[in-house]
Amino acid sequence: MKSLIRVFAIMRKEFLQLSRDRLTFGMIVGIPLGQLLMFGYAINTDVRNLSAAYVDESDTHISREFIADITASQVIVMKQRVASVYELEQLLDAGSISIGIAIPGDFDRRVLERDRQAAQLLVDGADPIIAGVAQQLAALPLRFDSQARVPKQATLLEVRNYYNPERRSAVNIVPGLVGVILTMTMVLFTSVAIVREKERGNLELLINTPIKTPELMLGKIFPYILIGLIQLVLVLGLGWYFFQVPIRGSLIHVLAAALVFIAANLSLGLLVSTVAATQFQAMQMAFFFFLPSILISGFMFPFDGMPVAAQNIAEILPLTHFNRMIRGIVLRGADITSMLDELLALAIFTAVALTLAILRFSKRLD
Repeated sequence: MKSLIRVFAIMRKEFLQLSRDRLTFGMIVGIPLGQLLMFGYAINTDVRNLSAAYVDESDTHISREFIADITASQVIVMKQRVASVYELEQLLDAGSISIGIAIPGDFDRRVLERDRQAAQLLVDGADPIIAGVAQQLAALPLRFDSQARVPKQATLLEVRNYYNPERRSAVNIVPGLVGVILTMTMVLFTSVAIVREKERGNLELLINTPIKTPELMLGKIFPYILIGLIQLVLVLGLGWYFFQVPIRGSLIHVLAAALVFIAANLSLGLLVSTVAATQFQAMQMAFFFFLPSILISGFMFPFDGMPVAAQNIAEILPLTHFNRMIRGIVLRGADITSMLDELLALAIFTAVALTLAILRFSKRLD
């Protein structure tokens, strides 16, 4: 009986500690709630609303009806019309669209004679999910009105798979994995940096030195920049060696994108370290940030297929912008100058997070 009383006493003590630790108590509710909302609302394997563009060299009643019918499927959202197939390919290279539709000048004759496929789908096949959606789109039975005198159902589309003709998952996963690993390690490492100094008593020594707050922050960041670059080289190198993942773009551009992304994550980690009181709390906060970064950044599921609200939240996450850059440079050979908006978003995130971290940090013991 006395043993049971002691057990209940310890249980009461633990519950009291949890009730006083607001961050941990919030995580108990926040983590399952966040996952429920993301998996139930934001993540949708039935991909729709993929960004698309088209070129219509025929520009006839049948071709316009064809564009209207394929848009009505809601699988794609037509963003714009361009003048040539070359412009479609440029949009694919820049990552502005996922699917391009090329309608040739003799589209009507091809539809009426059914001697060959009448149009082409140009697909960013780096993501096998999008490539699979394009195949389903090509198989849709398209109907024309009676004036066209074409079969009631016709499979008209030929799919051209760009960047990943073999539809290998590793080609899409490995570049994205760079961002996931850097997010996990950079935020986690730096989030415990200042907290560890407090817990070990080293902060007392730093207080008595003439070092300034920005200098301390930068001194904490620079070693992890080197660690991040080592991880970048390791993942891309092993991905190329074991999985034959091509690196079509400039390595200098890969390095530039990685440096900006690493800076964003390190700044966030420092901000977390100024909020958390213990290393355990710092790890909890890092994990809470890590989950949405994986699930709604476009790493696992196509970004265009998510609801608008989830997309707006994802635009805040550094991994969303880095995924677009690293996949664009590595898989499509894109120039980093064509993705300046992604660089700007990361730079703004870094500036805001680092400024808040410096303002919150004080060279004194609480």
